[in-house]
Amino acid sequence: MSELVVVTYPDVYKAGEVCATLQRMHEAFLIEVEDIAYITREENGKIKLHETSNITTVATGLGLVRGSIWGGLFGLLFLNPLLGMVAGGAIGAAGGAATGKMMEYGINPGFMKEIGEKVVPGTSALFILFRKGNWEKVLDRVGEFGGVVMHSTLSSEAEAKLQSALGEGGTLKAA
Repeated sequence: MSELVVVTYPDVYKAGEVCATLQRMHEAFLIEVEDIAYITREENGKIKLHETSNITTVATGLGLVRGSIWGGLFGLLFLNPLLGMVAGGAIGAAGGAATGKMMEYGINPGFMKEIGEKVVPGTSALFILFRKGNWEKVLDRVGEFGGVVMHSTLSSEAEAKLQSALGEGGTLKAA
């Protein structure tokens, strides 16, 4: 099961720092991140959305792999597996790209912009979609950055534990 957490920070740089830290932890297999992004709201009120994954690239990669596998299987039937894999891979990649453009993958950009309107100018917010099973492994590390939980799909107890790990993190509130 996936969980979504939004944490706000008292400046425009902190969410980006935490985002980079969580990406490194994901690469080290300490947390299973499905999607991660952050917004910054400049002092003049301008909101910037910083997405970290390319939806089309993810879907294209999946399409390429699936197309190659199916192409190889069909190629075996017609005694030319290499040609089948190449043709199947090309068709799969094209299908994956088309699917990626049509489907909503990860955190909804509209939701991020809605939250961006609520945060105070001169601040930032981090959005992380992750698998619930291993989030507690990172509490100490993300707690170093502070922050305030603005939204989550965690249980009340889990959210309280996360906010406790973040410490006071400032008195940042929604606008």
